[in-house]
Amino acid sequence: MTTIDDSNPPDQLAAVKRDLKLYLQDARDALLWKLEGLSEYDVRRPVTPSGTNLLGVVKHLTGAEAVYFGETFGRPFDGGPGLWVAGAADANDDLWARPDESREELLAEYRRVWAHSDATIDDLPLDALGQVPWPPRHHLTLGRILLHMVAETQRHTGQADVVRELLDGSTGLRPGDAVLPDVSPDWWPAHHTRVEQAAREAAHAAGESVPD
Repeated sequence: MTTIDDSNPPDQLAAVKRDLKLYLQDARDALLWKLEGLSEYDVRRPVTPSGTNLLGVVKHLTGAEAVYFGETFGRPFDGGPGLWVAGAADANDDLWARPDESREELLAEYRRVWAHSDATIDDLPLDALGQVPWPPRHHLTLGRILLHMVAETQRHTGQADVVRELLDGSTGLRPGDAVLPDVSPDWWPAHHTRVEQAAREAAHAAGESVPD
């Protein structure tokens, strides 16, 4: 991928923007795929002690795009939850779905914010300055914001990968691409045992105790 550099000619900067948008959209699509085929309960239920859940990740990223590609550049988005990290909501309030928030509405809102974000990305140059709307109100370029949102969305999609595998064993980056070796089902328990044994041996070598 071409690096962001003000000395790059316009065609190179266009390639940078195109690549970043591609990686962002790949992560958006993968995240929504992780919810497909699941029950209402499974898309909402907490799978980790800190409450990580699939629909909450979608809700959070809707709010993140609304802020970073909207308010930051004076292009407010009509919707999206407030972010608790920005002081705009109670703790973790943007990371779970209330019973009265339907899956269809939350997914539609996420897709709607994509269009708003993409318009900002298309309309502004990568060196356009925006102001993040919480203290210390940093001024950041569109290029920096776009890179941040690629990383943010990919990170949360990685969380969704783990949540979905814990829910029903499904894996992969996209339909038809499990990103796993083509082995028989009985290979996996043996592999799990091998990894567990290696962890125990390493712990014992380090003088650590391990659970029975």
